[in-house]
Amino acid sequence: MYKRLELHNHTNESDAVFTCKELTDFMVADQVDAFALTDHNTISGHCKIKNYLKEHPQPIDFIPGMEYTTYYGHILCLNLTEYVPWENINRHKPELLFRAARKKGALVGVAHPYSFGWPFAQGCRFEMTITDYSCCDFIEIFNNPEPLHEVNEKGVKLWENLVLSGEKLAATCGMDLHGDSTLHGHYSTYIQGEPHGDVCQELSDAIHNQCTWVCKGPLLEVHNDGEALTFTIHQTGKPGYEPLTGDDYKITLRTKDRVITCNVSDRIPLASFAEHAIIIPMLFEKETIIENLVCTSPVMHL
Repeated sequence: MYKRLELHNHTNESDAVFTCKELTDFMVADQVDAFALTDHNTISGHCKIKNYLKEHPQPIDFIPGMEYTTYYGHILCLNLTEYVPWENINRHKPELLFRAARKKGALVGVAHPYSFGWPFAQGCRFEMTITDYSCCDFIEIFNNPEPLHEVNEKGVKLWENLVLSGEKLAATCGMDLHGDSTLHGHYSTYIQGEPHGDVCQELSDAIHNQCTWVCKGPLLEVHNDGEALTFTIHQTGKPGYEPLTGDDYKITLRTKDRVITCNVSDRIPLASFAEHAIIIPMLFEKETIIENLVCTSPVMHL
């Protein structure tokens, strides 16, 4: 089964309006399968959400996390169960913090890399120098409240360029939720999992294998039969998205040196790609422009 995750959320344990209970109820109401708490520089809300779910069982899973909020950028940590000190962070060696968090079992990623920074929001733009991306697990390619072209499109391109150069980074997205705001029409992160499965382990497996979908509703499934790539669309039923017919979707298959555009019904021979090609599949509504992007699918390695 597919699980819908909301991976970037805050409460009044840091700078948001929601209490831990209110955030949980909000996610349940929108049919989210699992959500992360990523408050700024604190994990104080973890026990509150766990206790609430224990006392009032809900059809939702919880992912502990935190957003390291520095003057040089924000770092998302998922599956973080223990606070990792960061007071001596070095903007030229963020890998030191990345490694420390990963040693505790966390998944580490860059949040909204091209967000507006100084003088509008000091520290929101990622200005650290990463020289070893093997210490990083994912890039938040869509921070839903941010402007499309000025921020998110640049985040998508950063991730694409890193992946196509061989870096093993997954794509995620988030609402960066600080209060009551509709999730309809925005991107969510999807992974594969089992009913009643351990969502934290499933997320870890998905991130490490670049097997995440960032989408608004329909998931693009790409199949490799050994001779060609074929495609199907899985409608998730995400609230707020009206499915189109198959003919209304377009697909792009981006590699390091070319982009193939095709239809859902097409069959693309593997001979169309270079040996050991890395492919980023994307699904669009009618026209292959960033405004019409509805799904970024898992990275493929031929």
